Amino acid sequence: MAFSSRIGGLMRQSMSKNIVSNGPVPVPAMVNAIRCMATKLFIGGLSYGTDDQSLKDAFSSFGDVTEARVITDRDTGRSRGFGFVNFSTDESASSALAMDGQELNGRNIRVSYANDRPRGGNFGGGGFATGYRGDGGRDDGF
Repeated sequence: MAFSSRIGGLMRQSMSKNIVSNGPVPVPAMVNAIRCMATKLFIGGLSYGTDDQSLKDAFSSFGDVTEARVITDRDTGRSRGFGFVNFSTDESASSALAMDGQELNGRNIRVSYANDRPRGGNFGGGGFATGYRGDGGRDDGF
């Protein structure tokens, strides 16, 4: 869902820029908006021993890896068990999806197209650890 929302946002942004300057949006502009998202893969289920270089090495046989990054815990520096791999072409990323379910450093990994994380401070419904009761803090039933 987030992926389709991101694609729609990129296409609207691309279309609005081109309509103002060039008239109707050419098809290649829409393809380029989609392409920037199709080259980034999410890799889950990583072994804690997997680092950026070993992740890059594992996926480089599918094409030119522009970046491979294992996400680490901010406080401990230990791997959080997932990462991202960026390819120079969407064809390379597409072929690398074949790694889904394969073993890497003793663990079966999950591979899928990456979705952008929603922006902003929305914690999904308000009242997040605020202690706000909505009744002025009164316990007397009024």
